[in-house]
Amino acid sequence: MDTKRRRVAVYRRAHFNAAHRLHVPQWSVEENKAFFGLCNNDHYHGHNYEIEVKVEGFVNEVTGYLVDMKFIKQLIEKEIVERFDHKNLNLDTEEFKTINPTAENIVWVIWEKLRARLSEDLDLSVRLYETPRNFVEYNG
Repeated sequence: MDTKRRRVAVYRRAHFNAAHRLHVPQWSVEENKAFFGLCNNDHYHGHNYEIEVKVEGFVNEVTGYLVDMKFIKQLIEKEIVERFDHKNLNLDTEEFKTINPTAENIVWVIWEKLRARLSEDLDLSVRLYETPRNFVEYNG
């Protein structure tokens, strides 16, 4: 069997809690409230975020691994969980000082952080659940 040609995807899930406020500084108070509703709360609001990281590529014929899952676990912990867990994304993180922390922007930032640490021959997709029914996905 030619293991070099086996394309496989591996997945890892993680969790973090964070608060945010959706707000466009150039808009009036009324425009922000009308567009973002409760998500524009002056005192912020929080989510129990779930992330699902998918790494895809060809299995190494020697190790039988696509990637060491301990590495993926540690990468997610260091780059995402430690950075965002129990933080106010607007106030406590550099990434969202100038970017509105929408789910769409959060998933992109997560993808960028992980992509920078993965081998170029691996494909990456990140799914972010803001609630069990609302989620976004980014794959570059």
